Amino acid sequence: MSIHPERGSGNTPGHRPEHAVKAWISGFGVGVPRGATAPDPESLEAAAGALTPPLVVKAYGPGLLHKSDAGAVRLGLGSAGDAARAAAGMLASLQARGISPDGFLVEEQAEPGVEVIVGAVRDPAFGPVLLAGLGGVWTEVLRDTVLRLCPITEDDARAMLDGLRGRALLEEFRGRPAIDRDALVKVLLAVGGPDGIVAELGDRLTEFELNPVICGPSGAVAVDARLLTTDGAPASEAETGAGAHAPGNFDRLFAPRGVAVVGASTKKPNFGNMFLGFYRAAGFAGRLVAVHPTAPDIDGVPCVPSLAEAARDHDIDYALVAVPAARCPEVVRGAAGIPFVQVMSGGFREMGEPALEDDLLAAAREAGVRLLGPNCMGVYSPAGGQTFLGGAPGRPGRVALISQSGGLAGEVVKVGERRGLAFSKVATVGNSADVTPAELLAYLAGDDGTGAIGLYLEDPRDGRGLAAALRSVRSARKPVVALVGGRSGQGRRAAASHTGGMISDTRVWSALAEQTGVTLVTSQDDLIGALDLLDLHSARRAPGTNEVLVIGPSGGASVLAADVFDGAGLELAGLPAPARTALRELGLGAGSSLANPLEIPVGPRGDPGLVRRAVTAILAHRPYADVVTHVNAQSFFTFGDSAEPLLAYTRAVGALQEQLPDTRITLVMRNAECAPPGVEDAVRDLARSSGVPVYRSMEAAAVAVTAGKRSAHGTA
Repeated sequence: MSIHPERGSGNTPGHRPEHAVKAWISGFGVGVPRGATAPDPESLEAAAGALTPPLVVKAYGPGLLHKSDAGAVRLGLGSAGDAARAAAGMLASLQARGISPDGFLVEEQAEPGVEVIVGAVRDPAFGPVLLAGLGGVWTEVLRDTVLRLCPITEDDARAMLDGLRGRALLEEFRGRPAIDRDALVKVLLAVGGPDGIVAELGDRLTEFELNPVICGPSGAVAVDARLLTTDGAPASEAETGAGAHAPGNFDRLFAPRGVAVVGASTKKPNFGNMFLGFYRAAGFAGRLVAVHPTAPDIDGVPCVPSLAEAARDHDIDYALVAVPAARCPEVVRGAAGIPFVQVMSGGFREMGEPALEDDLLAAAREAGVRLLGPNCMGVYSPAGGQTFLGGAPGRPGRVALISQSGGLAGEVVKVGERRGLAFSKVATVGNSADVTPAELLAYLAGDDGTGAIGLYLEDPRDGRGLAAALRSVRSARKPVVALVGGRSGQGRRAAASHTGGMISDTRVWSALAEQTGVTLVTSQDDLIGALDLLDLHSARRAPGTNEVLVIGPSGGASVLAADVFDGAGLELAGLPAPARTALRELGLGAGSSLANPLEIPVGPRGDPGLVRRAVTAILAHRPYADVVTHVNAQSFFTFGDSAEPLLAYTRAVGALQEQLPDTRITLVMRNAECAPPGVEDAVRDLARSSGVPVYRSMEAAAVAVTAGKRSAHGTA
């Protein structure tokens, strides 16, 4: 099916008149009112003769994109003659304002119902985005809308309706019958489904809107329709999602047999020299060479005169280029035969030089190499010998990271390793001129050595591919945590419709998270914390529920903890009566209520094993998926002078985790700065040895626990 309604004349390029849009969308199964058109008021009475009142008259033409604002709509007309007279009055009013309509549309007025908006607009990064919400006059007042990336599934459509704050209006409400939800879902799929209107429009879509769709107990009717298009080509594979990246083989990127560094100096140490030092300090076991036209060696590393010479030995899999930006395309053109080339240098698109970046990409294509960057730090993989950090690498692990910031990636690795994380593969991609986050993510979906994945993104470059890759990672049962920078700062073009006005970066990322199961966080610390929990608890078959049990000292801290976890959307489900009885048998409840959060005496003189016995008693009657234990480090060292009681408590928490392999245990060490030097590290090491992550605050723990629950829901 192709769109062929006549173009509207006037000042809105690609704007189709309403009646033509309605005739077209009815072919997709969208219900529209019966109607007719007339070129002038004199002809309208005859055109409306076959229609059943009450009637609606609308003018269409240049300057009438928003008809209600222009006074170009009349409702509730009792006859064809009334419709003609209304059109005549409308014409006079519009002409007085300098507007000359092309004609008039007369339709049967739809029965009253709940008004809903359904629209689609093109996002610069992710392509078409579908919006649904309360419509009509409520659209701008309430802004109660939900987004999903196209194409959507039926489950997506139903989740969109469930996500509305005003969803009760769609159900039976104060004697009014429920709307026909199936009919509304059918409209959503007709617009945003795999074979829907958005897919048919492809690259030509600018904005599309049905507002309102009037929904009642027996169906849904689109009483207004707007379409703005460009003259683009039909839908491309990338637009429909059919061209998503197949997983490439990046094994040698993360475990090269040899590395060549371009840009090291014999006179003045620079970034090239720094990276030679990094590889040597990391104990790189493969072949390491520097590229220099005359020097026999640099800093003890043997030199070759060119990348072409390095490639002839067939064991250089990775070249690192650290020369001025203007020289980079020439260097990359000489890299034929080397699978991967990383350009560390900046000064390309990010600095207002897109032509230079285009030339760099063309050079990579000519040489037949895959390009990482430009403007990136490179790759880190302790098992594969790759590094962009100083010092000895950490121990190999199962946490992967893809980052568009090299500096932030370095912080995540170093801070994460300080806290006990172990990384499998880390890639910084900078401008992502060639290798994209989507490609690397698709590769990691099939990487047996990776269990959890972190992302730091600013511009995904290939948003459609990223969404497809996130779905493949979800299918592979690997949780993903994403920190997105610049969500509030990206510009949006002015929107002609309500739909376009309610699309934002934050909302698109949230929609992506809902559709793919990725967890969005708002800080580097939360990214590390969530990856920590996902790494330690990835193998646990915890129930996929939102219930959390919180247990620890201090009523005030427990109240605040309840607020934090409730705000994170987690449920502090109450303790069943048999559990409360069991707790009383343990001597609890005499001076405090037996509730969730549960207050127990924890301190330098407390029984460290009480937490284990209390949780065991509770879980015998209610299987909480997550148990968050907390301690106040300050109290241990205000009322005691030894770290042993705190360490004993930590050992008890670890024993609890070992006793309950299918429950996720988390430890919060509040006021850790009050502990003597080294105690926090000792607590963290002890807890991690039993598979328990440690956090400094309830807020950090809540973010991590939420990530764990999303992972369980997404892979159940």
